[in-house]
Amino acid sequence: MQKMTENAKLPDYLTSRIRWLMLSKVIIITFLLAMTAFVEIKQMEASLEISASVLFKTILLAYSLSILFIALLKYIRSISINIYMQSLCDTALITAMVYATGGIQSIYSIFYPLVVIYSVLFLGRKGGLIAASVAGIFYGLLVDLEYYRVISPPVFFSAPSYHLSPSDVLTRTITHILSFYLIAFLTSFVAEQERKVRKLLAEKQSAFDQLDLLHHSIIESVDNGILTVDLNGAIKSFNRAAAEITGFVFREIENHSLSEVFPNSPPPGGSMGAAQNPSSVKTRFEMPYTARSGKRLVLGGSVSPLKDSQGTMIGHIVVFQDMTEINEMKESLEKSRQLALIGELAANLAHEIRNPLASISGSIQMLKGGMAHDKTNARLMQIILRGKDHLETFLKDFLLMARPAHGAREEIDIRETVRDSIESLRCVADWHESIDVVMVLTGNPLYIRANKSEIRQVLWNLMLNAVQSMPDGGVLNVEARSLRVGESDGAQISIGDTGCGIEKHQFSKIFDPFYTTRDTGTGLGLAVVKRILEAYGGTIHMESVPGNGSAFKVWFPLRTAVSTVTGS
Repeated sequence: MQKMTENAKLPDYLTSRIRWLMLSKVIIITFLLAMTAFVEIKQMEASLEISASVLFKTILLAYSLSILFIALLKYIRSISINIYMQSLCDTALITAMVYATGGIQSIYSIFYPLVVIYSVLFLGRKGGLIAASVAGIFYGLLVDLEYYRVISPPVFFSAPSYHLSPSDVLTRTITHILSFYLIAFLTSFVAEQERKVRKLLAEKQSAFDQLDLLHHSIIESVDNGILTVDLNGAIKSFNRAAAEITGFVFREIENHSLSEVFPNSPPPGGSMGAAQNPSSVKTRFEMPYTARSGKRLVLGGSVSPLKDSQGTMIGHIVVFQDMTEINEMKESLEKSRQLALIGELAANLAHEIRNPLASISGSIQMLKGGMAHDKTNARLMQIILRGKDHLETFLKDFLLMARPAHGAREEIDIRETVRDSIESLRCVADWHESIDVVMVLTGNPLYIRANKSEIRQVLWNLMLNAVQSMPDGGVLNVEARSLRVGESDGAQISIGDTGCGIEKHQFSKIFDPFYTTRDTGTGLGLAVVKRILEAYGGTIHMESVPGNGSAFKVWFPLRTAVSTVTGS
């Protein structure tokens, strides 16, 4: 049963070869026997009817067997059985043909080696030796039967001069049998060499295919876009990353000009069609680019000459990548570097300003108390003190933004901090009674582990900005609730107003140091907020509609309160 299963899996190419073998045999036998019949019919007289009858029967038998073997391919899928059957039948047919055309004197014994040859090709050396042995047995038996006059060749036996000598019979028999085996050995040697060559070629082809697959996999796996162009600037290859960055599909741009995909790219080697410059050096570029989707990018890369194995330039290879995020990181790094420099300068600035400012403040207070109650002097003193307070506030915010001081952290309820900040806000000069406060706080405590002064600073700056954006009154909305972000629990505080709002073109600048939209502002409030939140691993998001107000949402990681702390 297992053998029948294996036979049922006979490869199609072997089936095709067997069919070609049978077709070739039919063509050869038809052609040669037709010629033989023609010659024999023209030359024979007395034995004409006998010879013609045997030859035509042989032809009909060859045709019938070929048709039979073609039909048997559907049922006998074993190549060994099929070839053994064919070689046996062919040997019998050749023996009959030799007998019909003169027996030992026939020249058609040369067909025996053909059976040996195709047996070797399909069955190997063993099959060839078996075919040679069968052919030797058939031919030797025919010669012996003819020598002892058991059978009579129809063509020559009627001739009165027909005579066989023992030496002639022995010589012919040994010569034929040795030639069969010699042909079997030579053919098996050639076939073995051919198999080795085919195996080596298959191994080389497999290695080449694996190398080509590896090369293709590497090109398709890299994150950089890679494309090649010929000397005329036509695109010849386009990897996956290039398609993702540009939005183009390779089949859409194949053989198109490079300038159609990259309008701003520099021509490689100075001229895309200049083949006279095979030693072109690598050209680096960085350019703005609009992807097919409309997204604006910054691309950076290089253009290098593409050469064949002989070193002749056959085109150029362009390697590029999306530099947009990298440039943004550079800008962020530059900002961080500037902030670090500001922090270093701030430490020296604080030392140089704070002490003289304290002395000036104390002296002004003493002068104010010792002066006569003159309205002009009082107004001047008030201006001086207001300027001093403004300078102190600016200096404190400047130091906090440049280098936040991480004080002692404790478990604090964010709800209490919100209430305290609102109460303190009612005492500032910008507050007026036409501002309504809508406060929504969760019923459960929202404990975070932080420095209370820094959290108050965050809430104070955001609430003060909201109040200052409503000079004619409005609604201040404050909400605190728990919010899970990803795998982390946290507390979100939303502070919104119904003031003037922020223009869309200002969104990307409001957290930059010293950027302000008010004449009296320092531009450090939101920068301080962002810096403190970054130190705590928090986030801030802003939404604003010009004329309808703004809303800031800050999120702090939540910490579980200790067991001795109870919420109100």
